[in-house]
Amino acid sequence: MKSYHIAIVGGGAAGLMAAARCVGSGLDVVLIEKNKECGKKLLITGKGRCNITNSSPWKDFQTHIHPDKGFLKNAFHHFSNKDVVALLESAGLPCKEERGNRIFPVSDRSHDVRDTLVKYIKKGGINVVTGCQVLDINKGDNLFTLSLSTYEGDNLDIQASRVILATGGLSYPTTGSTGDGYDVASKFGHTIVGTFPSLTALKPFNMDSRMEGILLKNVRMDLWVNGSKVQSEFGETLFTSGGIEGALGFRVSRKGVKGLINGQKVELVLDLKPAVEMDELNKRVKELSAECGGKLKKIVSRLVPAQMVDPFIDSLPGLNPENMASRLKEWRFKIVGYVGYERCVVTAGGVSLDEISRKTMESKVIDGLYMAGEVMDLDGDTGGYNLQIAFSTGALAADSAVRSISI
Repeated sequence: MKSYHIAIVGGGAAGLMAAARCVGSGLDVVLIEKNKECGKKLLITGKGRCNITNSSPWKDFQTHIHPDKGFLKNAFHHFSNKDVVALLESAGLPCKEERGNRIFPVSDRSHDVRDTLVKYIKKGGINVVTGCQVLDINKGDNLFTLSLSTYEGDNLDIQASRVILATGGLSYPTTGSTGDGYDVASKFGHTIVGTFPSLTALKPFNMDSRMEGILLKNVRMDLWVNGSKVQSEFGETLFTSGGIEGALGFRVSRKGVKGLINGQKVELVLDLKPAVEMDELNKRVKELSAECGGKLKKIVSRLVPAQMVDPFIDSLPGLNPENMASRLKEWRFKIVGYVGYERCVVTAGGVSLDEISRKTMESKVIDGLYMAGEVMDLDGDTGGYNLQIAFSTGALAADSAVRSISI
C-alpha cells in the first residue's frame, strides 16, 4: 500500500493552494481530485475571468466574511491577498486590479489561473491524481487509510500521516461539489452547521419576464426581514431568469435566503435615484409631467431604462405623477424564493468552526485532519473574498501539516 506524508482531498482552489504550499517541503504529497481535471469550479468564477482575490487590507476585507470574520484572521495574515498574487506572478501569471479592488489575471482567462497552479504543483513534485474519488477515510493509530475508486472502476487504498479535507461545498454540483467532505467530517465526529445557498438570485413574487437582462447601476438596495431593515447596499443589480442578482442581489442574498428558510417575510426595496432627495425628485417629476402633457409612460421613460418602462408601470397599480417620486425611491419586491445549489456561487454553513483550530486549520476532534475552503462554515461576499478564503485556509492547513511532520 502506497503511503504519503500528506494527502490532500479535493483539487479546487483550496486544495490546489494547499498542494502549492507543499512544494519544496521534501515530503511525499498527493492531491486527489475526483473530476478528470482539477479546478473545475475555479474555471467558472468571475464569469470565466476568475476574480482571484480582493486587494483590500484586512480591516476592510474582514467586513465581507461570514459568519465569523475572526476565524479567518490568522490564515489571512499567514497567507494574504498579496501573497496569492506574488505566488501566481512568480509562477508566470501576471495579474491586474480592477474597480472594487478585485484582482484578475491579465489574460482574463480563468483557465490560466488553474493551469498555472497545476503546472507549479506538478513541477514541484506533487503527485496529482485526477479521476479518482475518495470513498472512505479511516484512521488507525498513526495513519489515515483512504479508500479510492478510479473512473476505470479500480479500487485501491493509500495511507497518509496527514489529511487535508478541501472538498468544497454544495454549490454548482456539476463541477463536483457534492458535499462529500461533510460526510467524512461528520463520520469523524464533527458537527455540520446547516448549509444553504449564498451569493444567489432572490426570486420576487410574480417577477415580470420583461425585466430579464436589465442591469441597474448606482442604485440602493435595502433588505427587509420581518418588517426590519437588516442590510443596505449601493451599486449595481441585475434582473435574470433566476430573479434579482448582480453585485447587490448577491450581497443581500445570504441574509435573504436565511430569512426565507426561517419562514420570515423578506422584501427587497430598490431606490432607483439614491443620489436625489425626495423633494428634488418630486420637483423633477412635476417638470416632466408638464413637458409630457401628464402622459404617464412618457414621464417614466425619462426616468428609467426603456426596457423597464412597462414592467415598472405594470408593477405599481395606481402609479401617477403625484406618487411617482416615492415609488422610484421605494420600489418594493416581495421575495418568495431563491436559486438553489445548482447555480449559487457559494455554500454557507459546513463544518463547525468551533471544532477547527484557527491557528492551524487542524481538527480539534481528530489529530492530523485539516480543513480548508468551502467545506467549513465560512464564506464571503462577492468580489474575490471566497477564493481568498480558500487560498488562505488551504495555505495555512498545508503549512501546519508540513510543520507537524517536520518537527
